[in-house]
Amino acid sequence: MIPGAKGLQTQERHGFFMLMKFIGGFCMALADSVPGVSGGTIAFLLGFYDEFINSLNDLVYGTWEERKRALFFLIKLGIGWIAGFGMAVLILTTVFESHIYQVSSLFMGFIICSIPIVLREEKTVVFGKYGNLIFTMLGIAVVSLITYYNPVAGEGNRVDISHLNIGLIAYMFIAAMIAISAMVLPGISGSTLLLIFGLYLPILEAIKELMSFHMEAFPIVFIFGLGILAGVVVVIKLVKVALEKFRSQTVYTIIGLMLGSLYAIAMGPATLEVPKPAMSLATFDVLFFVIGAMVIIGMQFLRKFANK
Repeated sequence: MIPGAKGLQTQERHGFFMLMKFIGGFCMALADSVPGVSGGTIAFLLGFYDEFINSLNDLVYGTWEERKRALFFLIKLGIGWIAGFGMAVLILTTVFESHIYQVSSLFMGFIICSIPIVLREEKTVVFGKYGNLIFTMLGIAVVSLITYYNPVAGEGNRVDISHLNIGLIAYMFIAAMIAISAMVLPGISGSTLLLIFGLYLPILEAIKELMSFHMEAFPIVFIFGLGILAGVVVVIKLVKVALEKFRSQTVYTIIGLMLGSLYAIAMGPATLEVPKPAMSLATFDVLFFVIGAMVIIGMQFLRKFANK
């Protein structure tokens, strides 16, 4: 081997893994930004979900050395996430309402293509343990009931966050905690829950305003950010324990959440400021559904290439 070639090869491989973390974070942000698949699902599909969960756990509860390693990993992931989220916010606030059926079809393709991948990756804890299907049914029921009893669906009155009061601050804070919990889990998207809570577009618009240096949006984003931090601190330990000690039940629940989110996405148009009918066969867009499925398949090829 040429002198120095091994070191160069190591540097190239390190650079490739840095790029993969950036791409992973970017894709997670795109998923987190739209109702459909959670960022946790993307991490799961790209093969770094356990590292992601452990890093979040170590950052909050770990030793000093564990926190440094976790922070380094999360910074690499976070750079891509910020880039992806910024792009998504700028685009989604302009196209989401006008192309709701295409966006919904796209993310249905994400979910339906993701489920067999999850089953394959977790086959050792799924196959032969069919008694845990009760957890799948529970996951479906949770999402379906939240969607069905959504207080803003069909009324065209998404939550008005322009005039804050104590009740609205508490509502936003709790919604953020719940949403980040969903984003961490590979199942229902936190954005789907925000859509159900009537906060999806208001929060995106507030972030977009802040990115344009309109500081009147800062209190809204700050309160929502505090809820996210609180959700991470509270939920991450529970997720880690569930995956380590009750992985089969957790995976079955995740599958149920994913299946239930199909109903949430189909009902999503009813929560818009100007409500539209729920998705039907007539408004379902096959092309965007196929594009969504192909994106997930492409991520799998990317993962295999990274592991060579």
